Amino acid sequence: MLGSRVDAEAERTARVLGGLATHARPVERTLALRQAAAAAGELVAALSALAPAVAGEGLPAESTSQSFFRVREGELSDQQAALHGVLVVHRGLEDLCEAPLSGADLALEAAGMRQAVLDLTGAAPRNGPDSIPLVAVPEPAAGASMESVWTARWLIGHQVHVLFNICAAVAVADATRHLRHGEADAALPRLADATVYVRGFPAAMTHASTVPAEYYMAAIRHTMAPPSVDLPLSGRQHRGYKLFRAAMKDLLSVVPDSYEQLAARAPELAEARGALLEADIVDGERHVTLAYSMVHLRRSIAQKPEGPDNAVAELRLMRHRRAAQYASLIRFGDHYIADAVAGLRRS
Repeated sequence: MLGSRVDAEAERTARVLGGLATHARPVERTLALRQAAAAAGELVAALSALAPAVAGEGLPAESTSQSFFRVREGELSDQQAALHGVLVVHRGLEDLCEAPLSGADLALEAAGMRQAVLDLTGAAPRNGPDSIPLVAVPEPAAGASMESVWTARWLIGHQVHVLFNICAAVAVADATRHLRHGEADAALPRLADATVYVRGFPAAMTHASTVPAEYYMAAIRHTMAPPSVDLPLSGRQHRGYKLFRAAMKDLLSVVPDSYEQLAARAPELAEARGALLEADIVDGERHVTLAYSMVHLRRSIAQKPEGPDNAVAELRLMRHRRAAQYASLIRFGDHYIADAVAGLRRS
């Protein structure tokens, strides 16, 4: 669709990401990440040869959040969507060469990046020989200050998170459309793709947060609240995440059956839906622990006065509501929380 050069570079980038040595020794892992970043750079070059990237900073921001995180939305051609998405992947990989992310989170983020490369370019994943042709890896740039690296990382990780949100929303919407037409077999791979992205949500957020909590509190947090910005930044302002939540709601309106009911008539669909919902719950759970590591028991900068006493408590409530909603839809549902939430609604 985008030409043989793009197809070849996309396939190579996907294969490098699929074989990334996420749990290797530090030196070997860094070399593998530089190789992945170089491969993504070659894909950027192939896409840029078709048409240069849109100057995103010239587009109006639709929210304070978009302006802060340097994210824009607009109608793009397939080539431009692929180019801008791969640019996010490329920047993310370059930062991951230095970010102290755990091997487990690196594996989840790399899997999301790989899926994004395939989805955005339309390339087909291929099983090939273990030996992947190497591309030239540039030497790392001369050292910027750690403070500037940490500030950039906060933005880069959030941009990867936004990319995963949008790609997940599209995958869930594709699956839902197939299910509406009775095409369960076609829905299954798209549900699996969406699950890859959702598992990558907390990994990307953790990537963004691989900065010292003290630096975050002293240098970053106040820039996301008045008077630095007009409105406090909040996840509610992220349109990509709202699109994902709307897509999930639509999916469950098409397949609202309990896990047992769905498993009796379509066991593969029950497992695929369950995997996606479990990943969504875990994303909520990890948001709680990540917030605790960064702000401890302080209030959220966007918290309403009538909300819980701190950000962690508010995020925990969000996790509980999600777990209660999904309790009957997954194999190992949190029925204790579901019963408690139901009791609160009756009281």
